[in-house]
Amino acid sequence: MRLSDRLRNHSAKIAVIGQGYVGLPLAVEFAKVGFQVTGIDLDLEKVATLNRGESYIPDVEGRTIRYLLEGRRYQATNEMEVLTESDAIIICVPTPLRKTKDPDISFVLSSANEVKTHLRAGQLIILESTTYPGTTRELLLPMFEEQGLKVGRDFFLAFSPERIDPGNQQFLVRDIPKVVGGITPECSWMAGLLYGQIVTRVLEVSNPTVAELAKLYENTFRSVNIALANEFAMMCRYLGVSVWEVIDAAATKPFGFMPFSPGPGIGGHCIPIDPIYLSWKLRLSGYEARFIALADEVNRSMPRYVIELLMDGLNTQGKCLKGAHILILGVAYKKGVGDMRESPALDVISELQRKGSDVCYADPFVPSLAHEGLHTPRVELTAEVIRAADAVVILTDHREFDYLMIVQMANFIVDARNATNGLNVPSDRIVRL
Repeated sequence: MRLSDRLRNHSAKIAVIGQGYVGLPLAVEFAKVGFQVTGIDLDLEKVATLNRGESYIPDVEGRTIRYLLEGRRYQATNEMEVLTESDAIIICVPTPLRKTKDPDISFVLSSANEVKTHLRAGQLIILESTTYPGTTRELLLPMFEEQGLKVGRDFFLAFSPERIDPGNQQFLVRDIPKVVGGITPECSWMAGLLYGQIVTRVLEVSNPTVAELAKLYENTFRSVNIALANEFAMMCRYLGVSVWEVIDAAATKPFGFMPFSPGPGIGGHCIPIDPIYLSWKLRLSGYEARFIALADEVNRSMPRYVIELLMDGLNTQGKCLKGAHILILGVAYKKGVGDMRESPALDVISELQRKGSDVCYADPFVPSLAHEGLHTPRVELTAEVIRAADAVVILTDHREFDYLMIVQMANFIVDARNATNGLNVPSDRIVRL
């Protein structure tokens, strides 16, 4: 039976390499429509957790995994041998930055090498990991064609950018259109056929580079506009007005404006990293992406700005930062998740501890925190804990926090998320961005 027929009747076997915030929800969606799916991850603890029917991803319920395990439609493993019998292989592994801000695609290359080892005729391979433009054609294609197979005829290769928004229940995998760009038209069509089984809309673009750039443009757009909101917050403070009131007023315009919110910085695996992948690639060609560099500079300055607000607030109370007891509320990069990757809270905490502050944190999604050798104790958010702190700094606006209790009990608050908006707090006890 041809691959296209197996995709249509859901008899194809699918392997998803990487079972994190992207790979696990994707694997689950394919399994839910009847495909036999294997989730591959080198983290043995993750594999064991999944095979027990438990989930570590907020967007995937444990009962769903148990249902799929019982129906033999999903299994997790760390063994790459299953790639040989897989008809479709989707790579969803991290693509972080090195300390030098160069792309680290070692996880992609390692996964691609395993695919190459087990490659056979009739397979579809799709890269979903965000990367610099040209990766699919320039790196993956030569590796796979070394096996003597011809792309578009013997096997199919495409790029389809992940668009997962962890914790967003309004837009799940099936609700988000998929962009696919294949090496050949046949590759695009085959990838589109696969994704068409689980999403409502698939857009085929002319080549993988277009698809790679589309993802980078999406997150560069967000990075630049968040940077503008962050700089506006600083400007509004100098002018003595509320940036939040300004944004709310501007947002009443029904055309030509899209509101973005300032914050303590940017985090997660996409917005702080993806634009740097693009600027790195362009720099190789002698082009300097100035907008990207400036946005990155502004966004990365926000943790320091939050600390400045904290220092000024403590000074008004006759206290200094050194020796102050600081309670951090929220250390994940966004509300509703426990993802710590690139979280600005890490920079805030590290700098506070470097300056001699006594720091603890509360976060319902992050049970422990150790960053660059600094161990920060976790506390339960109680009235006594809040009252004991010299200052409370809200870095992540989790819905689980009792903000009314916080504003009633806190000695001083720095609210970097406007989480206390609408609550009656004396102006001498709170600072908002």
